[in-house]
Amino acid sequence: MGAMLLLGIFAARWRRPRDIHNLEEWGVGGRAFGNWTTWFLLGGSMYSAYTFVAVPALTYGVGAMGFFAIPFATITTPLSFIFTTRAWSVAHRHGFVTPGEFTAARFGSRGLGAAVALTGIAATMPYIAVQLSALQAVLQTVGLAGEWPLLAAVTVVALCTFRSGLRAPALLSIAKDVLLGWVVVAALLIVAMNGGWGESFKRAGAHFAATPNPADGLLLGGSAGQSAYLTMVIGSALSIFVYPHALTTMLAAKDRSTVQRNAAALPIYCLVLGLMAMLGFFALSQGVLPVGRDLNTVMPQLFHGLFPAWSSGIALAAFGIAALIPAAVMSIAAANAFTRSIYRAYLRPAATPAEEARVSRWTSLVVKIGAVGCILLLDPAFSVDLQLIGGVIILQTIPAGFIGLLTNWLHRLALIAGLVVGLGAGVVMLYRIPQAGPGGTIAKAHFGGAITTIGGWPVYVGIVALLVNLVVAVAGTLLLRAARVRAGRDRTRPDDYDADADDPMVKRLENLLDGLPASPAGVHAVHRHPR
Repeated sequence: MGAMLLLGIFAARWRRPRDIHNLEEWGVGGRAFGNWTTWFLLGGSMYSAYTFVAVPALTYGVGAMGFFAIPFATITTPLSFIFTTRAWSVAHRHGFVTPGEFTAARFGSRGLGAAVALTGIAATMPYIAVQLSALQAVLQTVGLAGEWPLLAAVTVVALCTFRSGLRAPALLSIAKDVLLGWVVVAALLIVAMNGGWGESFKRAGAHFAATPNPADGLLLGGSAGQSAYLTMVIGSALSIFVYPHALTTMLAAKDRSTVQRNAAALPIYCLVLGLMAMLGFFALSQGVLPVGRDLNTVMPQLFHGLFPAWSSGIALAAFGIAALIPAAVMSIAAANAFTRSIYRAYLRPAATPAEEARVSRWTSLVVKIGAVGCILLLDPAFSVDLQLIGGVIILQTIPAGFIGLLTNWLHRLALIAGLVVGLGAGVVMLYRIPQAGPGGTIAKAHFGGAITTIGGWPVYVGIVALLVNLVVAVAGTLLLRAARVRAGRDRTRPDDYDADADDPMVKRLENLLDGLPASPAGVHAVHRHPR
């Protein structure tokens, strides 16, 4: 891990641009990552410690419900192929680096852009907290208890991103995937050497049959369990690519075909996700016990107990880096959102590129501190719940950010009203969910998960809040149009959503990392769309 973090600090010199002190270079890597760099960066930020620690912990704890992550990850592939490609084109035409900038331009509302940016920042903090919880579990497994090892690791990765920007997680993602390739092969070997998958499922089934919890098991618990599963799949699939960090990784690609190729190849990671989910059952079959009550330690404990020491060390280092890389990308994306949609829009409209980069650097540190606060405040039974809580928040940007890529029919004031009402409904429902303790007792009165009950059916809170949001946005738009309230001016054009790298209106940057060759003069022409 120490070597990997040094590599992250070195990333500032990796194909160093003439000037890294601007948001284009620090925040989106010069918009010049090619196929392989984008592939590793996307995998590093989207398939993280959530995949390798949190999901197996959920299958270990409740069984089949933990597999919701696999269909939702699969559904994101066609959504990403269509929507992210359109987002890449319009962002490159106009120089956007955040979803808030796009929504402000699409609906002619700086306030809407700021609301989307703040919502994205708030949703990102619990997602970063998932990564930090996984890192803490790895440190606990090797005997580093307490808060100080976690704070030390966060400080080091903060220094990496502060210095190198998006280049640090991009370079680290390549090394991380090499390590995780070994982890996957080693996991298959250890399962084969201990009875295989059939025996693992048999023992896990016997374990769940003996527990008093009717909701766990190898199968979903009837139609009620299926409704919770289905709504979590749909909600998570819609939310995952409207997170600021997901857009950041795609905006760093050099052209539309790079975005499309990576979207089409995403199911490869889904295979690994399915394998890691099944390792939760294997851990049950082997009698692996977590450290204390922290189920995040199940996977580190499995590797620590069954693997040779040197192999276990490689696996645990890979898990640690898999937590730090997405935390870095997420904090960069959240910092970019603040800088472009809040700082430059309201506080310093005349901010220089160097000033923007400086503000983003410091904001990225604040975001990491906020994520640590989420761990201490929410303290869920499963760290997956942190991601689901973040999903409830980010889903409220769907009407402006996701639907906005297809149409600008919705009115800006109705979108703001829907966003506020949806957030309010979601937070109230989350606050009223208790956390179940041993024997059916209540371990915690509030923020105990992300599944609520509507009419006797358990459903994901994010879907309910999004439906409320959409009803308000559509009804509000109809009323505002009937009252002839002026809509904002759309600063985008239909052909913006199909622009590619060879479009003369697309801004070209120098020092392309692994795509097109540099021009003989060493500097590409710069074309800006008139604003």
